[in-house]
Amino acid sequence: MTQSTMSNRGTNSLAGGVVTFGGVMLVLAGVLDALRGIMAIAKDNIFVSTPNYVFRFDVEGWGWIHLILGVLAIPVGLSLVKGRLWARIAGVVIAGLLLITSFLALPYYPFWSIVLIALYAFIIWALCVYRPESHVGSR
Repeated sequence: MTQSTMSNRGTNSLAGGVVTFGGVMLVLAGVLDALRGIMAIAKDNIFVSTPNYVFRFDVEGWGWIHLILGVLAIPVGLSLVKGRLWARIAGVVIAGLLLITSFLALPYYPFWSIVLIALYAFIIWALCVYRPESHVGSR
């Protein structure tokens, strides 16, 4: 076995591990976003009201969006752990949509929105960095 082959296997397993980690994080973030959506639907007092924000949303409607996207993120994240290609594509789309909704929710729950924006950006990176077809020709 050559050094190049061993290096490619190590890189491949590291990248596959990053995708698995991204899938696990998408499941956890989906659960957290679903819970945040439930809090918004229940009109919990944890949300701040910002009257002069450019993007004005009804907190309950915003909660439904988070709940639906969070619930969709859970099975996609589980499919990522199983290595499904369609889940990588869907994961990037869902994480992107959740990143945008977290940005729009900044005035209502600023600290948590910033944490989730960073988490979704990392998930998108993790799902985009792995390219299994690039390792096929190097054997």
